[in-house]
Amino acid sequence: MLKYNLFFYMIALLGNGLVAEWLCRGLQILVCRFDSDPGLQIKKKQPLRAFFLFCIISSMITSLSLTDFRNHKSSRIDTYGHQNIVITGPNGSGKTAILEALSVLSGERGMRGAQMQDMARFGGNGGFSVFANLSDETEISVSFTNGDSNRRAKIDGESAPLSDLSKYLRAVWITPKEDRLFVDSASERRAFFDRLVSSFDSAHSGRTARLSKLLTERAIALRTGADSRWLDALDIQIAGISVAISVARIQYAGQLNYFLSRCAVSVSGISEQMLIDGMTAGDAERAYLSYLQNNRVLNNDKMILDGPHKSDFGVYNQELELPAHLTSTGQQKTVLIDLILAHAKLVFTKTSNRVLVLLDEAAAHLDSTARLNMFLSLSQSQAQVWATGLDASVFADVPNAKFVACLGGEINNILQAEKKICQE
Repeated sequence: MLKYNLFFYMIALLGNGLVAEWLCRGLQILVCRFDSDPGLQIKKKQPLRAFFLFCIISSMITSLSLTDFRNHKSSRIDTYGHQNIVITGPNGSGKTAILEALSVLSGERGMRGAQMQDMARFGGNGGFSVFANLSDETEISVSFTNGDSNRRAKIDGESAPLSDLSKYLRAVWITPKEDRLFVDSASERRAFFDRLVSSFDSAHSGRTARLSKLLTERAIALRTGADSRWLDALDIQIAGISVAISVARIQYAGQLNYFLSRCAVSVSGISEQMLIDGMTAGDAERAYLSYLQNNRVLNNDKMILDGPHKSDFGVYNQELELPAHLTSTGQQKTVLIDLILAHAKLVFTKTSNRVLVLLDEAAAHLDSTARLNMFLSLSQSQAQVWATGLDASVFADVPNAKFVACLGGEINNILQAEKKICQE
């Protein structure tokens, strides 16, 4: 935990508003002015009312159909333009499966990271399909056929790469697993934040996957006593990809902090610190390459190596002046919601597209006031929210909501909430 705690001192010392400068100094980016990113040219904090009007029309799901997905044989949900979709029902009724299907539609492997064949309904034909209509009349779908090696995507009926789905639908999710994000291992936090970073840098997920593969090859080369020229070639590739990953993380953290008021995000790691300390990307790459070349030893047949695969993200609660992992479970959940809210605002500011926010067991650890504030804030951020819970009455105050009752993998009824809002 020592490395995880080190950068919290710097956040507390700098105070609100200067975290972005500290994070991005190595990239020569001023406080909240992201010159390297023409999509977000903001010189100082000021109201962005034009971006956050509730009634602006942008892509959101108007209908969702599941066929042979998990325990759903054939289910359909029509949202009728509602921004908040609340799915309730007993445990095992298929609520989480609906959120998982939505996460698959964004081109990801799914919020559970399950194998494709495991998503297919038991007793079905071994495959599944998920289909959605968007408010701009675009049709997107993901299907898997028994025997295939991967999923297949279609956009408006035409075959398309899975990566193209993110152009139409960007999803972020919070499950009970993420409730422990700040107290779990650094690897869990890296995976969570890297998924968010990939929303803005589509190549980021590919880089992290490539880095993992190269590190495996390097470890094998060291164990087998490979030629030094092979190791040189591997280290050059690792250094380049590592710095690219670090640059993307720092840029994202700096941009996200612009939209955060109660907390601040930091990133810590050997290559990230080089950039924060003022090195150019080229100098950081050469410095990290030198580090790799000087660390070619194994310890008990394991490669001991620092780098982006060991980096960590931290979140500091500025209201309590404590790292998030030292606060209560409810306060950690509130900070997690703040991060998702800021992410949704950032996506909408840069792309004018809504984010699909998936909240599994949304009411967990939140009191009624915090729960209402969460949905109001998400509404103002232009996110479309799909949330699950056991009891519909818990969500009685959620504005602009469509309530869906789920039981045994079937949609029993769809009830429209009376409350609607249209805020400016």
